[in-house]
Amino acid sequence: MRISVENIGKKFVREWIIRNASFELSAGQKYTFVGPNGSGKSTVLQLLTGMVPVSEGKIRYHSDGKEIEEDHWYKHLIIAAPYLELIEEFTLRELITFHSKFKPFKDNMSYQEFEDFIQLSHASNKTIRHFSSGMKQRVKLGLAFMSDVPIIFLDEPTTNLDAQGISWYLDHVVDNTQNQLVLLGSNVKQEYEFCENIISVSAFK
Repeated sequence: MRISVENIGKKFVREWIIRNASFELSAGQKYTFVGPNGSGKSTVLQLLTGMVPVSEGKIRYHSDGKEIEEDHWYKHLIIAAPYLELIEEFTLRELITFHSKFKPFKDNMSYQEFEDFIQLSHASNKTIRHFSSGMKQRVKLGLAFMSDVPIIFLDEPTTNLDAQGISWYLDHVVDNTQNQLVLLGSNVKQEYEFCENIISVSAFK
């Protein structure tokens, strides 16, 4: 899996958030987009996922030497971000059952094994709306780590996590993302200290 970014830019009203950004992202590598708050980290990730359209330039997605059509791009990725909501009417078990119909788990992981993995088996029948923000974030990260897709997006991954949750994230973010393309947005070094490739969003101004 490879992503080619060719001179992309994003403009909101009269302000260019980023411009003239070009880079290549390759499978098996981990990349972190860094920069101060408001610099455009989340915008870059949203452009790469296809959630937000570019104002100029082109993003191309390649798999096995073939270009993937933009309408099918979503099938190849998963994203965990504070601004993405879970379906709060579902219980945890209902949520992961629903999710797995679209993004199966790696190695045929069972629902019970997934709940054990995120350390929330005790909340299997609890409605998501009654989860704490930290519990919701652990669910999002668990789905990102365990979904069988080639690309993982993590935007500010330790948001809302306590010390135990951060330790859980650091224990699993490397071991459970081998051979996948991992893209992070962060300005907290602890979140990406394992990352081989650091890209400064400030360069795209």
